[in-house]
Amino acid sequence: MTVSGTVPAALGAAPLPPAPPALLDARSAWITHLPFGACLVAALRPRLVVELGVHVGVSYCNFVEAMAREGIAGRCLGVDTFVGDSHTEAYDGSVLAALRAHHDPRYGHFSTLRQATFDAAAEEIAPGSVDLLHIDGLHTYEAVRHDYETWAPKLSERGVVLFHDTEVRRRDFGVWRYWPEVSAGRAHFAFLHGFGLGVLAPGEVPAALRPLFDATGEAAEEIRALFQRLGRACLAALPAT
Repeated sequence: MTVSGTVPAALGAAPLPPAPPALLDARSAWITHLPFGACLVAALRPRLVVELGVHVGVSYCNFVEAMAREGIAGRCLGVDTFVGDSHTEAYDGSVLAALRAHHDPRYGHFSTLRQATFDAAAEEIAPGSVDLLHIDGLHTYEAVRHDYETWAPKLSERGVVLFHDTEVRRRDFGVWRYWPEVSAGRAHFAFLHGFGLGVLAPGEVPAALRPLFDATGEAAEEIRALFQRLGRACLAALPAT
C-alpha cells in the first residue's frame, strides 16, 4: 500500500504514512485506525505520548514509528500489566516478550514499555506533560472514566485524548456511555469505523487539529470516509495466517 500525500482538510496538511506500520497483528482491534494515528502524531508533534492498554502493541508502535519517521524529539510510554483483563482475556509473558523483541531495538532510545497498572504509572508522570493520551484499557464505563479522571491532570494545555471502542455496545463495554459525557462542551471528533474512536481536546485546541474539530456535516463525513478507506488498506496488508 502506498498512500503518500497530505490531509490538508483534516489535520493541517499532516503527511499520510507512506505504508502500513512495521508491526501488524490480527489480534489488534486498532488496525483500521493506524493511518489516522500516524497522521495525528505528525500533526500534533507531541512531546510525550502515553498509551494505556498496549496489549500486542500495534497502536502503540504505530505512534512510536510515526514519531521516529517525522523526527519528533519526544518520548513515548506504553503502560500495561501485560496479563490481560476481562475484555482481552488472560495471556502469558510471551506477548510482552514478542513486543519487546520488536520495539526495544528500534525505539528503546526514546520509548518505554512499562509493565504496571495505569494508576501506578500515573504517579510517575508530571502534571501537564502529556500531549497525546490513548486510553484503551478495560472498557467498562467505570474503568474508562477512572482512567480519564486519573490521567486528565497529566495532560498539557494542548493535550489530546483518544478513546477506543466508542461504538461497542455489547457485554459490559461502556466507553459509548462515557464518550457523550466527557466530550460535551469540549472540542471532539468521532470515527465510527473500527469499533469507534473518539478524539478529544479538553483544553486548548492545537492549531493543526482545528480543521478536524471544526468539521461538520459533509466535511466530517469526508474525513471519516478517507481514514476508513486507508484503514481498510492496512487490514488488507495483514500477514496471511
